[in-house]
Amino acid sequence: MSKELYKNLFEAISQEGDVMLRLQNSAEHSEPMYAHVDADRDLSLWFFMDKSNRVAGGGLASVQFVSKDHKLFGSILGRLVEEKDSSLIEQFWSNPTAAWFEGGIDDPAVHLMRLDLQSAEIWTKSPSLTGAFKLMSGSKVEPEDVGDHALVNIK
Repeated sequence: MSKELYKNLFEAISQEGDVMLRLQNSAEHSEPMYAHVDADRDLSLWFFMDKSNRVAGGGLASVQFVSKDHKLFGSILGRLVEEKDSSLIEQFWSNPTAAWFEGGIDDPAVHLMRLDLQSAEIWTKSPSLTGAFKLMSGSKVEPEDVGDHALVNIK
């Protein structure tokens, strides 16, 4: 079950991209970012940012994800590091990314960071018939009545 939930989370992030990212050891709030995914490297997420961004220094980080249909939720922990493979800048570059950098792909402020995933906690919202009845009637709901849940250790 947990592998299937992890696969579903990774596919949803790949399709939707929008997440909240923050450094774990910082008092700063999370900020919205677009997560880039490479299907052949499903243990990492990539983020373009300006070199002056509050998370550009890297470190332990967390990502929060909610699918657009609000049926899949994920909390991901990992280590945010500078990506040294310059070919990935070209691979992930897009018009929406270019809009953030006046100098385009060669702008000296372009900074690509990689989140090496360590663990993910994943929830789905898909109430069973019993769960839906309990929710509507105000009866006590058990977690398994409303969906699946898994903690996945990745590394």
